[in-house]
Amino acid sequence: MPVVYIVVPCYNEQEVLLKTNKRLLDKLARLIKSGRADKNSRILYVDDGSNDATWEIITRFHNESPLVSGLKLAHNAGHQNALLAGLMASRESADCAISLDADLQDDIEVLGEFLNQYMQGCEVVYGVRKKRVTDTFFKRFTAESFYKIMNHLGIDIVFNHADYRLMGRRALDALHEYREVNIFLRGIVPLIGFKSGTVYYERHERAAGVSKYPFKKMLSFALEGITSFSVRPLKIISNLGVLISLLSVLGLLYALISFFAGVAVPGWTAIVASIWLLGGIQLLCIGVVGGYIGKIYSEVKNRPRYIIEAYLEEDGSLPDKKV
Repeated sequence: MPVVYIVVPCYNEQEVLLKTNKRLLDKLARLIKSGRADKNSRILYVDDGSNDATWEIITRFHNESPLVSGLKLAHNAGHQNALLAGLMASRESADCAISLDADLQDDIEVLGEFLNQYMQGCEVVYGVRKKRVTDTFFKRFTAESFYKIMNHLGIDIVFNHADYRLMGRRALDALHEYREVNIFLRGIVPLIGFKSGTVYYERHERAAGVSKYPFKKMLSFALEGITSFSVRPLKIISNLGVLISLLSVLGLLYALISFFAGVAVPGWTAIVASIWLLGGIQLLCIGVVGGYIGKIYSEVKNRPRYIIEAYLEEDGSLPDKKV
């Protein structure tokens, strides 16, 4: 029986944690009773620098049940880093780790299917949504467009998969070797390789609280993924520069022919329009290049991705404080 750690990143989740913990404890107890998980399995909550009572609630859960552990980050490091912190902490004790969000919109009743595929030799098992009928048209359109754009840019990403996945010990050890600061797990995990599987599930409505991913954060997350795994935007800029140069040559030829033919009409509208157009394109291109330079700047500083403030575990051991 594998030791299973259920890793749950949390940021200001005091409204939903009581329901979440009750359901996860019940599910984990059933997995242990059925022989699919070892009795040393755990639910590991990762507090990503919350400013509400999230950590106090996690501490209470830990005191009430030996099946609950907690990890507190010293500051808000972001969802991906909080998730990574939990996975790396679980790597010390678990045979496999399953990550999911605290709102339990991902169906926990399929956890047994994740473990079945793990026992059949899969080191990575992806949770994939069957459909998006509960999403608004805007959310569905933007989400599906994101996956299509990522694939078009040459990024290996699983369609309709978020961060609901199982990773075995070998996969976790391999993930530990990826040291970049700008982390995008949905793109990194498929790069690891190993045998993988897929579990399809229905996504539910959020039990309580509000989403921590408004449109602005979703857009930032998408840009983070694109610039972390593809240099194709830079190639697009190069091709755009070549195209504009060719069009400029054609425009110059047209202007010269018109001048010598005596049909040139003086005017400023076309000139102003072209200046604004080219100026806008140049600023856009500079912005894209600047985004990549900013990533290089973050990487070369080599600052820790997160710092652990506290770790609630039975033996009191503490994983690496800085990673």
